[in-house]
Amino acid sequence: MDTAASTGLTFRDATDGDVDALVALIESAYRGEASRGGWTTEADILEGQRTDPEGVLAVVKAPDSRLLTVERDGAIVACCQLEHRGDHAYFGMFAVSPGLQGGGLGKVIIAEAERTARETWGISEMHMTVISVRDDLIAWYERRGYRRTGRMTPFPYGDERFGIPQRDDLQFELLVKPLV
Repeated sequence: MDTAASTGLTFRDATDGDVDALVALIESAYRGEASRGGWTTEADILEGQRTDPEGVLAVVKAPDSRLLTVERDGAIVACCQLEHRGDHAYFGMFAVSPGLQGGGLGKVIIAEAERTARETWGISEMHMTVISVRDDLIAWYERRGYRRTGRMTPFPYGDERFGIPQRDDLQFELLVKPLV
């Protein structure tokens, strides 16, 4: 574990009371001008919202799902969704506060998420989907051991709950990592 990046971190499951702070975190990491402070911004490909309180609460309440919340000095600085899906877990809703991106925190969180999924559910593989045009983000996941599968699913064009696309070639690619 990256000692400097992990200093003072607390990992816990999100509660109903965290929803508004988590929505603000996720939005700041991906959309609008605030997201440009980090490297994970989607502001050039999607406008509008990334998520909403109903979507975050649904993850918090879902059976076989956890919204891992990361705090430093009592403030929520990151989060990720873990969902048990039979023989694998799904990793999603990953957000790190833009001002903390690039310092190794993401590596620490994804490693903890993988450990948690493996120990909690006994699974041996993690799945995630990433917008296929996000080459920088996909490369980051590949450096963490994820591999591209070439399996695509359509972006939900017309459903503004997921944002307003600024281009017509968006789709999600499945990335997979064995957790052995």
